[in-house]
Amino acid sequence: MNNATDKIEHAEKVIKKSMLTPEQWDTILNSSIKIVLIIIVSVLAVKLGRKLIRNLLKVNARGPLQVSERRSVTLIKLMENVLAYVIFFIAALTILPIFGVEIKGLLVGAGIGGVAIGFGAQSLVKDIISGFFILFEDQFSVGDYIRVQTFEGTVLSIGLKTTKIRSGTGELHIIQNGMITEVTNFSLHNAVAMVDVSISYEGDIEHAQNVIEEHLETMPARYEEMVKPPEFLGIQNLGPSEVTLRIASEVRPMTQFKISRAIRKEIKEVLERNNIEIPYPKMVLYKQPETKNENANV
Repeated sequence: MNNATDKIEHAEKVIKKSMLTPEQWDTILNSSIKIVLIIIVSVLAVKLGRKLIRNLLKVNARGPLQVSERRSVTLIKLMENVLAYVIFFIAALTILPIFGVEIKGLLVGAGIGGVAIGFGAQSLVKDIISGFFILFEDQFSVGDYIRVQTFEGTVLSIGLKTTKIRSGTGELHIIQNGMITEVTNFSLHNAVAMVDVSISYEGDIEHAQNVIEEHLETMPARYEEMVKPPEFLGIQNLGPSEVTLRIASEVRPMTQFKISRAIRKEIKEVLERNNIEIPYPKMVLYKQPETKNENANV
């Protein structure tokens, strides 16, 4: 009987020890409320920050320093991600002390570790900073045709660390942003399609010019890539057997190759219809007359 009573008393003591006191319940409740409030404030801050970023870029799009639509989308995503990381990092540092974690030591350790990592990852930091300025300054966008050093092609993606360019023959070039020092962008402004057409010296240059100019006036109606009618510039070169005439056409970005081919095709056809000879290699055979000595031998 005494043993049973002792066991019951021991069990009651264990239960009492495991039960939380009212003060402990208050602490847990207050801590939970603080954590929930911090999370709610962080989420609202992220939403408000994203809204401000979008409004800021919309205002910038209507200002003197305009940003393309593709660039706006890229910058919005980048800045939203950075904002979310910063706010949630601050929220985590605010929540940790509630659980009794000393953040001063963590910050000191993170600072020392950050310095050590920074010395060992200088190229990575350089790539990230360069990538940010490429995005922020709108140097080039996804889909642009650019030349970087010896690489030339269409931009497939732009990251904070690397940029991917696909060449016209299909090769994929991955370039570290820190290595990009000079960029030639062919997609920002209108291009010029330059075409050289040759006629023979026997041809009537004045007649050829009139025929070509008359035909060039009709081409913008068939090619929407042309900003304005192509211009006949005149004689570009006097070759061994031909007179070279030059035509220039202002076109939309990255359409100069297509329009150049179209101009060559149509000019060839219009010259043929007007019996204007296009020079081509000719071979002249010269037969040397027989000499008297050869006749004598015969």
